[in-house]
Amino acid sequence: MPMRLGSPMPPLEGETGRYNAEGFDPAQLKGSPVLVHFWSVSCHICHEVMDQVSRFRDEYQPKGLKVVAIHMPKEEGDLDTAKVERDMAQYGITQPVLLDHQHRLAQAFQNQFVPAFFLFDAQGNLFFRAAGDKGLQNLGPKLEQLFA
Repeated sequence: MPMRLGSPMPPLEGETGRYNAEGFDPAQLKGSPVLVHFWSVSCHICHEVMDQVSRFRDEYQPKGLKVVAIHMPKEEGDLDTAKVERDMAQYGITQPVLLDHQHRLAQAFQNQFVPAFFLFDAQGNLFFRAAGDKGLQNLGPKLEQLFA
């Protein structure tokens, strides 16, 4: 069963590695709206939507949005961290990236999909969730609503 709206954000624990995470402490997310974005290197749709995710990050970070990317492998080849690093450089992923190579974070978020988007309000409660490119289309209006 997918995570219900209003559910508290699960702890960001159990990652198998981190990038862009120098000084990143999940406890610092408390009190800020947070976008958690699941993606994978073998996911074509993830690549197609990454520019839009970065635009949302760049537009809403100055307003207080915190963005965390979680790399969730879909196949064995996705475990190659060199591919993750290549995608990060290619798509301009500058937010903290947590590697979820044992799917512990995916289980905590009750998530099976990439790309997937979980938007939490400043109280840490799930405000919106969606998956796929169609889900991304609805993320923009939800961000506007959250920051209105």
